[in-house]
Amino acid sequence: MKAATVAQLKKELKFRSSDELEALCLRLARFKKENKELLTYLLFEAEDEENYVKEVKSYIDERFTEINTTSFYYIKKSVRKILRETKKFIRYSNAKETEVELLLHFCETLLDMTPSIRRNRTLMNLLDRQCLLIRKKIEGLHEDLQHDYSNELNQITHDTL
Repeated sequence: MKAATVAQLKKELKFRSSDELEALCLRLARFKKENKELLTYLLFEAEDEENYVKEVKSYIDERFTEINTTSFYYIKKSVRKILRETKKFIRYSNAKETEVELLLHFCETLLDMTPSIRRNRTLMNLLDRQCLLIRKKIEGLHEDLQHDYSNELNQITHDTL
């Protein structure tokens, strides 16, 4: 079965009643956890972006405290998982400021982690890639925000040296 394009879906949804749309959304939410999380964001958290960012930051902090630090192998696996989840939360929001803020927080938390990631080339490369991504994303923001976020990013990159 081939999936329909977004344009085709949009046209078809215009012809549906509100009750049918509600039923479709609930059915969609049953099938995948990400669909349910996105629907939760859109219905309950989209209006208060600041609170959403705070919740995701606390989630990131919590995940970092749960990392098994006995070996860099476990640290790498856990950090990659946290980054994957962070990017999922960023996709839900779709706001550039939120993306930059969450990635900056991820990088800061990664740098503050014990044991230090400076002894592991893989984790340092991961941090460098995220810093490059953040720098690109900052360019698309308003000038005032660019200045603020650039200062934070420069602090992170200065700390890695």
